[in-house]
Amino acid sequence: MTGPDPAGLYRTVRLIRRFEERAIELVDAGEIVGGIHPYLGQEGVAAGVCAALGPGDLVTGTHRGHGHVLAKGADPARMLAELCGRVTGLNRGRGGSMHAADLGVGVLGANAIVGAAGAILTGAVWARRRRGDDVVGATFFGDGAVNEGMLLEAFNLAALWRVPVLFVCENNGYATTMPVEGAVAGTIAGRAAAFGMPATAVDGQDPEQVRAVTAAAVARMRAGGGPELVEARTYRFDAHHTFEHRVRLDYRPPEEVAAARRRDPVLIQGDRLPAEVRAAVDAEVEATLAAAVDFALAGPAPDPATALDHLYASGLTARTGGG
Repeated sequence: MTGPDPAGLYRTVRLIRRFEERAIELVDAGEIVGGIHPYLGQEGVAAGVCAALGPGDLVTGTHRGHGHVLAKGADPARMLAELCGRVTGLNRGRGGSMHAADLGVGVLGANAIVGAAGAILTGAVWARRRRGDDVVGATFFGDGAVNEGMLLEAFNLAALWRVPVLFVCENNGYATTMPVEGAVAGTIAGRAAAFGMPATAVDGQDPEQVRAVTAAAVARMRAGGGPELVEARTYRFDAHHTFEHRVRLDYRPPEEVAAARRRDPVLIQGDRLPAEVRAAVDAEVEATLAAAVDFALAGPAPDPATALDHLYASGLTARTGGG
């Protein structure tokens, strides 16, 4: 982990923002089947957290996980190919939007099961520490996950075994369409306190604040301090899922969305840079994503005959069902 890097943080939030916008274009064009859960507005959380982690540290994400994968260092071209279901994707087109993984950069996977990623990361970090590796991890989840039993079990085991996991709650105020006030009794930080875990709230729209809070927590965890929770208060600018672009669900007042957009993490971080530096980063990101789109669309789709491949670690090929 290095010190603050304003230009690097800006590049990450800008990359995630433009990646998501290009991905939405590909959804509209029919190249990404089934839609995506856009991360627009929450870029500061992934960027700040992952900037405070080392290259060998581990991450798990959510169904809204593109930002987590990109912020940890995955190749945008292979990530976009994965969303398009191409064999050139991170996972040969088999993971798609909600299950993308890149073990080479420490991303153990996004996860479509709400609250499940915390348990996966807790086990993975525990195993690596038992092996003697100086590794910590960060797992992302939304406010809608804080009542899920699997996540609370992960809190318990991480605290009991003092596993150095940072539980990052991306509190964007809504579990799909349910306001957090109508779904969460007590407080999110209070759940951490019940397991003896320190908890810190941070402005999730400010990448540098997120990075500072995460860096302090990571330092304590590496020193043997056990797990911690960070509640990053953020806001989702776009739809829960791109299907909303067609059905236009009415659950957030327009003035609320407009007010939240005035605190845009891309603008907040961009305003910290000289204009010429910001312009250079913007141009580099655009070139990267233009190449990523070309790469993704050029890749072949998987052969249906290989649908049962990779089910077993041993390489065993599953037999097809009988007629």
